Amino acid sequence: MLQLITFVITLCYLLLLARIILGFVVQYMTMQGNNPPEILARLYDVVFAITEPVLGPIRRVLPQTGMIDFSPLVVMVVLVVIQYALRALIG
Repeated sequence: MLQLITFVITLCYLLLLARIILGFVVQYMTMQGNNPPEILARLYDVVFAITEPVLGPIRRVLPQTGMIDFSPLVVMVVLVVIQYALRALIG
């Protein structure tokens, strides 16, 4: 059971990292006047759709910090805390 929970938490963590990296790449390409490749734009849309239900409410609670979005960092920290707490309780 702990392995399944750890797998799900790791998957969520990787999705957040993918969103951060893809967001930077897509934004950089757009700022340079280039359209990102279709596959990259679609991949970002999928990752965005999966992660936004979690990040959106957190973003609304966090204070504005300019162009930097700290909501993925908050979720990552919460995931790590949950993972350590479950390991302490179960294992």
